[in-house]
Amino acid sequence: MIVSRFPKEIFQRIFRSGVVACATIENPLHAVPAARALADGGIDVMELTLRTSNAVESLRRITAEVPEMIVGVGTILFPEQIHDVVAAGAAFGVAPGLSERIVKTAQDAGLPFAPGIATPSELEKGIEYGCCEMKFFPAEGIGGIAYMKSMWTPYAHLGIRFIPMGGINPNNLPDYLREKMTLAIGGSWIVTQELLRTENWQQIADAARTAANIVSEVR
Repeated sequence: MIVSRFPKEIFQRIFRSGVVACATIENPLHAVPAARALADGGIDVMELTLRTSNAVESLRRITAEVPEMIVGVGTILFPEQIHDVVAAGAAFGVAPGLSERIVKTAQDAGLPFAPGIATPSELEKGIEYGCCEMKFFPAEGIGGIAYMKSMWTPYAHLGIRFIPMGGINPNNLPDYLREKMTLAIGGSWIVTQELLRTENWQQIADAARTAANIVSEVR
């Protein structure tokens, strides 16, 4: 068994949520309303991607004004970003790929971190770096549940858990949640750019509620 670097409370919150709502927020004024809409719909874990210049500011606003939300940060591509997101209150970090420098920087900073993996060799590298939780990406694009399960099986005894992302939606969400290796799934269909642009907080809450209901039925 590999010991998880995720604090027990955060690990359990992510598992209970079942869905980590991924959001790319351009306008920091949208950050708090979007987070509140997710919470109203029953999802209390989200991932803010570092794909905009205002991502860290959005993170600061959510951690300050929506304390019930567990906020992680995704698309961490450079070690220096680790220090910025830790200072802004990130609860965990995620990346699309596996970089030893980023993993070690996150560990040194005390940031629970799930690197992205897509092959057994990458999975073994993640294990070598001391990672127990990893992002399986791109989930559907590389083979979906069948591939994920077959890759995980030789390492199951180590306690490895995946956060699959990429091509997951309400239709295939139940199938992913039923798998033992799934900690939670990453979902980008809940907080879309169109819903943010039009400030349609109700539809975000409704989409979150649909996902939360599926999690409740499956788990």
